[in-house]
Amino acid sequence: MTQKQRLKYSILIAVSVLAIMLSLSWLQNAGMLSEKMFQYIAIGVAVVVVVINGVMRRKVKP
Repeated sequence: MTQKQRLKYSILIAVSVLAIMLSLSWLQNAGMLSEKMFQYIAIGVAVVVVVINGVMRRKVKP
């Protein structure tokens, strides 16, 4: 993986996380999601993003 590919994937991940968080926020405001469940899903999304970023960082060729 090159630096350019990593940048593209990082931007894609950032946009995806933004969309997920906005949809979770919308679901919570609509009353379909509790505060606790929102927190658990948000923490899960953050952990997945950190793991993906770590894997991508190791695969970058100098």
